[in-house]
Amino acid sequence: MDLLFIVRTLARRGLLSPGSPTRVADQLNTLRRWGFTLAGELRAAEARDPHRPAIIDEHRGAITYRQLLHRAQRLAVALGGTRGVAPGVRVGLMCRNHAGLIEAMVACSLLGADAVLVNTALSAPQLTAVAEQQQLRLLIHDREFAPVAAAAPCERLDESRVDAMLAETPPQGRWTDVSRAGRTIVLTSGTTGAPKGARRPTPPGFGPLVSIIDRIPLKVGERILISAPLFHTWGYAALQLSLAMRATVVLQRRFDPVATAHAVDVHGCTALFAVPVMLQRLVEAGAVPAKPPRVVAVSGSALPGGLATRFMDTWGDCLYNLYGSTEASWASIATPADLRRDPGTAGRPPHGTRIAILDPTGLPVPRGRVGEIHVGNEMLFEGYTRGPGVPPPPGDRPDGMLGTGDLGHLDADGLLYVDGRADDMVVSGGENVFPRPVEELLTQLPQVREAAVIGVPDPDYGQRLAAYLVLHPGQHLDTDEVREYVRHYLARFSVPRDVHFVPELPRTATGKVIPRLLRTM
Repeated sequence: MDLLFIVRTLARRGLLSPGSPTRVADQLNTLRRWGFTLAGELRAAEARDPHRPAIIDEHRGAITYRQLLHRAQRLAVALGGTRGVAPGVRVGLMCRNHAGLIEAMVACSLLGADAVLVNTALSAPQLTAVAEQQQLRLLIHDREFAPVAAAAPCERLDESRVDAMLAETPPQGRWTDVSRAGRTIVLTSGTTGAPKGARRPTPPGFGPLVSIIDRIPLKVGERILISAPLFHTWGYAALQLSLAMRATVVLQRRFDPVATAHAVDVHGCTALFAVPVMLQRLVEAGAVPAKPPRVVAVSGSALPGGLATRFMDTWGDCLYNLYGSTEASWASIATPADLRRDPGTAGRPPHGTRIAILDPTGLPVPRGRVGEIHVGNEMLFEGYTRGPGVPPPPGDRPDGMLGTGDLGHLDADGLLYVDGRADDMVVSGGENVFPRPVEELLTQLPQVREAAVIGVPDPDYGQRLAAYLVLHPGQHLDTDEVREYVRHYLARFSVPRDVHFVPELPRTATGKVIPRLLRTM
């Protein structure tokens, strides 16, 4: 990446502001030693601004960068000394958004251990499978998950036992120094099968940070409310950005739309990181802070175009939509201006990111034509885990680009549009049909709160479209009205033959619809 661009962007966002020469030197030396890992970013932030609030936890209140680092270091001493956590060991973390989860992640990083971020919605059998696949030595979990955690075939510590360990650990204790910080492993969403562990890469320098903050205007010292789950790639990325920007992170264990809007006002939050379904809940609740943040950034699942417009009409033009995946990190970012121009766009690739739309033979397709989206950036994942010591697979293209499995197209101006998953494409009577445009259209009906469209087997056509609609309370639609509406705007083969009215859509903890569960409704 162009060095001049990096310097200019860092200066524009306040990261090159003058400070104590000693503290600046300590900050740079820490990054040189630990890199842009969580441990490195926290230690660098503490070296520069030790007394700045790092976390505002809804139960523990404000915690400074120094306090957060010292507690994480004591936890590292305790885990290394009494639980055998060491380089290469994997520790599962099954926690909601709170300061204790961050302390545990940093402690693992300091010990060279791999932190496996566990989805809090997993059932006991799913957790057992994850613990076995990832070969967890230890599981740290919130008390509320004790019944599920009991099934895990490894040692378990709930938050009360962690607190007791910390109370018994002297502040001056030391852990064995390691040659490299531990990695973070994020589980995939598991919408199409069992979740897989994906190794998150360590940012190789300032480039990835600059790519994001050039497009999403975060500045040093922001107050950032992270509502997206920290166990998810997007929530974890928000934490990485926040530490790098020496921000104050506001955390709530559970998302509630009214409480979220209230927290923005009470804590003076200037940014909010969320997933799209949370915006839906905010709009439905009429929850709008007196002073909305400058930045509301969403990712993790598809953002319906109608929702983007409704949200900005109440919260202002502050919405940024990042399209990416656990494997690719990011591909594109849609700014408020992009979303006002066309709410359905995924935006443009940020600086240093390449996008290619390829046909099944690997050749580029013309603009406007649908193909598989391939992405190249500095933060492609390092491969799936099957157990300790398994090397990451090579890139799936010689040019270092990664196929996302999503189908999309570029318009004449270079804006990206995501048409759906390659395996979601429905072939009905010889016609290729993409569910997402049908979903987008259906959500624009005033009676419809949410919509999902999938393919189901058909004896005559091979497959047919089935629509699942959640209506607003007190609203009514019939099947013929839905079909006629779609027929008016789209081709005949895009008209759902099956229309189901359901109370809610089955979703993952991050808001993704689970197609296989729709078929059972």
